[in-house]
Amino acid sequence: MNRRSLSLQLRCRAAAIAIGISAWAAPAAFVSNVHAAGATNPLEGRADVVDEGRSLFNQYCSHCHGPNAVQGERPRDLRRLKIRYGNDATDVFYTTVSTGIADKGMPVWKGVLSDDVLWQIYTYLQSVQAQP
Repeated sequence: MNRRSLSLQLRCRAAAIAIGISAWAAPAAFVSNVHAAGATNPLEGRADVVDEGRSLFNQYCSHCHGPNAVQGERPRDLRRLKIRYGNDATDVFYTTVSTGIADKGMPVWKGVLSDDVLWQIYTYLQSVQAQP
């Protein structure tokens, strides 16, 4: 692990602790084909949610994933979800934020943030997806 990755991981953990996340007992590894099959964003296509989703993203996620989701490290660049996961992007997002990826520093957000907040964040992310 390089210094930058370690620094980002430590900042993510510090931020998680600061907001009271205690659920670091998430699965140690994430397998992209194991996800909440059929997760659907109930807010998909709602332009009125995008600004609030961006604000929530910047509040809870930008310390690791960059302000407005602009992040140079490909694994943390959430503007590439559709490119990386195709039609499974929604499932992968929901599983990842719900269960975390402890060995990568991704906290468990399920139970910390409501599903409505998670879907607002995802609606924002859908609005900034890079084209293949």
